[in-house]
Amino acid sequence: MPGRLQRKAIDSLAGGDLADFKVGVDNVIFSVDTEQNRLLVLLVMRHDDPFLGYWSLPGTLVRHGESLEDAAYRVLSEKIRVENLYLEQLYTFGGPNRDPREAENSFGVRYLSVSHFALVRFAEAELIADGVSGIAWYPLSQVPTLAFDHNSILDYGYQRLRNKLEYSPIAFEVLPQTFTLGDLYQLYGTVLGPDFADYSNFRARLLKLGFLRDTGQKTSRGAGRPASLYCFDADAFEPCKDKPMVFI
Repeated sequence: MPGRLQRKAIDSLAGGDLADFKVGVDNVIFSVDTEQNRLLVLLVMRHDDPFLGYWSLPGTLVRHGESLEDAAYRVLSEKIRVENLYLEQLYTFGGPNRDPREAENSFGVRYLSVSHFALVRFAEAELIADGVSGIAWYPLSQVPTLAFDHNSILDYGYQRLRNKLEYSPIAFEVLPQTFTLGDLYQLYGTVLGPDFADYSNFRARLLKLGFLRDTGQKTSRGAGRPASLYCFDADAFEPCKDKPMVFI
């Protein structure tokens, strides 16, 4: 006898034809403006229907012979120039009617979005206009209503970013090569909120992990005492990269 899930699948197949799909990628591209303590996301203005005139996440349909990752990098290269980039696949959004074009065609075509999550260094990122207006960094707190279901994709990406900060060294992807512990604390606070941890406890935990190396150099900012400059020691982290960890 078929189980409950099997019966549900059989009933579903019996109730209609198999769907035909078009596959796209949408990129949630984050950066952190450390000077103004702002978490930013890259948005582009749509110049075609559907959602003409709406802001959206940078995206594209996947071409013949192109992998999902290649499509994600392609749309990134069309919108932004940056040397240091962290990119990973985020989630697949494929609910019915997520794209108005589904109701407009008579072929039953569904539109899937395989979203990707990217993090870039703000100071190094150069936006590419290429004669097309409407590309900008938006503070996360000021993002408008986006095209399609891109607000939901953005929310999912933001949660992934928060989680990655807690168990991975992703923060060092957007910091300069050398930084103070205050810079690092400020970055975490910008993404997670100002009350995520006490500075003393944060400092002690990060140094105990053994992945931050004191460069022996100091920097002076304002009238305060010079602060030590650190760098992330990738070699020290390598033996532990596959172990469960908590960074904060």
